[in-house]
Amino acid sequence: MYLAVKDVKTIDDYKLILTFEDDSVRIFDMKPLLGKGVFKELKDEKLFKTVKVSFDSIEWANGIDVDPETLYEDGVPYSNE
Repeated sequence: MYLAVKDVKTIDDYKLILTFEDDSVRIFDMKPLLGKGVFKELKDEKLFKTVKVSFDSIEWANGIDVDPETLYEDGVPYSNE
């Protein structure tokens, strides 16, 4: 299932809170990716916090992005209640 990202926020420990177009909210843990290829740059917390919604997904200031399907499928449902 393909869902566009509507909102993204960073939280501690290299995690993202993502809101999708169906209003579902999921947490995506970036730590497993931080040792791989270009994602190593995101270990810099200042850079990590530059994440924003870009088109249907997310992107950092250095141009790195993650597929929205990956974010949704590998994300964990989140509720702040």
